[in-house]
Amino acid sequence: MENETRGQEDAAQDAAACAEALESLDRFSLDEVAFDETIADMQDAAGDGIPDTGDDVEDARDEADVEKGDDEGNGQPEPNAGDETSLLGDLPVDESLTRELPGLGSAPVVDETIAMGDIPLPSAPSAHEAEVRHRKMSPKRRNLMVAGVVAVALVAGGAGYAAWNGYQQEQAAAVAANAHTMMSVQIGVHAAGLNCSTGSKIPVQVSGQDSDGSSVSETLYVDEHGRGIKLLPGDYTLSIAASPIAADGTIYTVPTTKAQVTVKSDGQDLSAQATFKLKVPSADTVTDDQIDAAAKYAEEGGASSAATAKVLQQAATARRDAAVNAVSAQKAQAARDADARHKATDLYQLDIPVEWYGKVETWQNGSTLCIYLAGDSDTPIVTLVAVREGESFTPDEGDTVLGAANLGNGYTVYASGPVYPYVVPQTINGRTQNPVSTYPMDSAIELVELTTGNRYTYSQIKNVLVGKDGKADAATKLETDYLAQILLPSIKAQD
Repeated sequence: MENETRGQEDAAQDAAACAEALESLDRFSLDEVAFDETIADMQDAAGDGIPDTGDDVEDARDEADVEKGDDEGNGQPEPNAGDETSLLGDLPVDESLTRELPGLGSAPVVDETIAMGDIPLPSAPSAHEAEVRHRKMSPKRRNLMVAGVVAVALVAGGAGYAAWNGYQQEQAAAVAANAHTMMSVQIGVHAAGLNCSTGSKIPVQVSGQDSDGSSVSETLYVDEHGRGIKLLPGDYTLSIAASPIAADGTIYTVPTTKAQVTVKSDGQDLSAQATFKLKVPSADTVTDDQIDAAAKYAEEGGASSAATAKVLQQAATARRDAAVNAVSAQKAQAARDADARHKATDLYQLDIPVEWYGKVETWQNGSTLCIYLAGDSDTPIVTLVAVREGESFTPDEGDTVLGAANLGNGYTVYASGPVYPYVVPQTINGRTQNPVSTYPMDSAIELVELTTGNRYTYSQIKNVLVGKDGKADAATKLETDYLAQILLPSIKAQD
């Protein structure tokens, strides 16, 4: 509206300027101008037998006065009254261009310019000539010319205003059209393993206000790339309404975040303002409510059909149920393993380390419990003996005290056995005459790994820890540290 008003004011100012120019031209004295074609017109009229009008006579008088003034100003003598203007056709033959000139005999002299056809090009008028032409122009013709200029100016001004006004109207129409055109926009989504062509799409809750001021509240659906939303320009809040369902029945954790976006143009990428991460939870933790919500949105628009949504719901339920059953089975097996690992004597009880379970066996005699390599009772790993307080304890020959646990009931349990991380490498290297002189390589490797809790391999201990200096201190510390951390804390007094 402001641009339209400005254009009208500019057009009015142009018209006023043109009117002022016309008024100033009318103030010129008629005695100061003349019509430069008066004589030619009078000759043409005389030749045609048409009488001159009063205007022509007046113009002729004005011209005569002007020419007289010019001649006086230039110092030229007045022509005689008897002098007449002669035309080329009125000259006698002997005065034509081919007449004989004195001293040249009878040979005709030909004007070279005319003979060669080299007609001189017109040149720019001098200042005097331009002034004469200006003064010879009649008021009527001058006014007509000015009126023509004014008309052109008015037409140009009107055309400019019309063009500007048309441009403004086109812009306004484009803005109005955009305000009522649905815009496709893209958001950011991350959902591992989701393929919406085989699963369901992600439901996005949209609320806000479009450019018309209308309130918006609807659910739209996007694929795994975040495409699928179409909205009118406006300001909106986006959030994930529920989980999609992958083809294998995967249900995702729905993020609680919300994103504020402004839709301006078609094809707009909103991922910088709106990105949602959907994580995959443990399948056994998925609830029926989560599955039902995902199925509801899949049926309402996330899947290609209600039948497809039903199939996806069944896949999600089956996946959850299978996970729950697997977890239950694992827990039951863990309980059985715990029972199998749990050992007891008349004075104390303990749990076999998880790393040893299935690889060792035990024998028991009163308050003495021996843990040995499975299938080889002659290869003990550790022997536990309960000793009353005040009594001493001496391990068997070749064994080392690996640790002790006070039961708090007047007894202490001592753990003893071979230091396999040292003995085995030394035996294989031939550096000891220990009665345990040979071990199958598989047994040697397993003994070292068991007594260190799989923290070191046999090769590491043989080549680095023991192989250089042959001392048992470092190797012994490996075993005692492991038993002190894992086995001894589990030894408790019997209830």
